[in-house]
Amino acid sequence: QVQLVESGGGLVQAGGSLRLSCAASGRTFSRYAMGWFRQAPGKEREFVASASWNGSSTIYADSVRGRFTISRDNAKNTVYLQMNSLKPEDTAVYYCAGTYGLGPRGEFSEYHYWGQGTQVTVSS
Repeated sequence: QVQLVESGGGLVQAGGSLRLSCAASGRTFSRYAMGWFRQAPGKEREFVASASWNGSSTIYADSVRGRFTISRDNAKNTVYLQMNSLKPEDTAVYYCAGTYGLGPRGEFSEYHYWGQGTQVTVSS
């Protein structure tokens, strides 16, 4: 069984920063691309960022490019999302997800393993 557990969410003021972590177990983590999605109340889950199996290739949603950075430490079976210059519209539950592929990808349907999510709230 694949398990993904997010942590690091919380409440911050606009302009602040948070770093989310996703700890993986249950499969060979280092072989596969990983991603982050988010879902705000009343909204559909949307793509945020993805990293290739070794973290060397990344893609980002337009809404977060330049502010968020995805990275990973395969020795620790962990993927990170560094979030800077946070805005109230970034408020959402953030989900870590895994694919069967090697390269980064931004489509919901290509992710097969999901964490439970961590709440990020940005106040104005």
